[in-house]
Amino acid sequence: MIPNSPVPPAPPGRIALYEPGFAADPHAAYERMRKMHGALVPVELSPGIPATLVIGYLQARRILNDPMRFPADPRIWQQQVPASCPVRPMMEWRPNALRSSGAEHARYRAANTASIDAFDQHELRALVEKITAGAAAEFRTVGRADLLTQYAWPIAFRVLSALLGCPDEIGARIADGMAKVFDVTDAVRGNQILGQAVAELVALRQGRPADDITSRLLAHPAHLSDEEIAHQLVTFYGAGIEPLTNLISNTCLKILTDEDFSAGLHAGWSAVRDALDTVLYTDPPLANYCITYPPYPTDIDGFLLPAHQPVVISMAACNNDPELTRGSTDVAGNRAHLAWSIGPHTCPARSHAYLIAETAISYLLDAFPEIDLAVPAADLRWRPGPFHRALEALPVLFPAAH
Repeated sequence: MIPNSPVPPAPPGRIALYEPGFAADPHAAYERMRKMHGALVPVELSPGIPATLVIGYLQARRILNDPMRFPADPRIWQQQVPASCPVRPMMEWRPNALRSSGAEHARYRAANTASIDAFDQHELRALVEKITAGAAAEFRTVGRADLLTQYAWPIAFRVLSALLGCPDEIGARIADGMAKVFDVTDAVRGNQILGQAVAELVALRQGRPADDITSRLLAHPAHLSDEEIAHQLVTFYGAGIEPLTNLISNTCLKILTDEDFSAGLHAGWSAVRDALDTVLYTDPPLANYCITYPPYPTDIDGFLLPAHQPVVISMAACNNDPELTRGSTDVAGNRAHLAWSIGPHTCPARSHAYLIAETAISYLLDAFPEIDLAVPAADLRWRPGPFHRALEALPVLFPAAH
């Protein structure tokens, strides 16, 4: 699909998740979906790519905890999907933990978890503090910045590259490829860039092992092949750059636009962790994902899910399900949300993501106590795409340091 070209509407009865209008106000769309369809909604992820979007919290929990009826393997589905499909790179089969089930999933996940958990949390915090200070120093004397491209993204990118033992040159290409995959505007090319750069990283660490995730994967007793290791790294980059960047920037936006919450932070009544949980609950950076592919027609509350058609969990809509919230808007400190997923595919790096985001935001608030949005909040734009909740930019103003 050519960027900015006319996009065909979804067929009658299906709701298009790829239109700019959905990105601009997804919560209004979820509310309309709930009134029209209930907990399970017929949608299109891209023109001609039907799926079911789960917006009911209880239904999502049942699906995510039932890998037998809802496996994550898309190989039969993708046989009917052209390679040029813009969402296919985000959904297609890869030999990694995210897209496997059963014994293979256990093998991949064991290697991933061991490689992640080997990092000392104190050393990670020191690394993040150093990278955060360096990012802030680049705009401290200017008096203005884009917190998305000049702060959140560089921090996520540099921290992840350090954890994976990835040189900047290779990491920059990986990040470029991953951004194209998430935006689904040039996803096929992004997938190619990503695959080549990750393969180079694996080859580099084979010859020069170090204290990093890539080297640990190479040495793990699961004896992953080079291809398997490359695809574990794709998952790390997919989960570690875009969603983490958007978690930091979306939380900064929450603090900058919610006066009561901001006052509570400065007075010590609430913490940055509360702000992160509020965003993860109400507006998670990966809004719609956790995709499964039922191998046969499967009934959920009288709704028959077609065989081999994607079932997508809307973490954003499920977290805001009226059956769960009962009309309450106070979710600070509540971690019943689905933003990290649940079940066998729960994010294995939750504590690391929390630490990175919390450290980055705490530093920003301490270093720039008089920071404000540079434009009205209503003028901020959200990037279209069926999966993420991502700003295009987050411009801010603050007194320049001399």
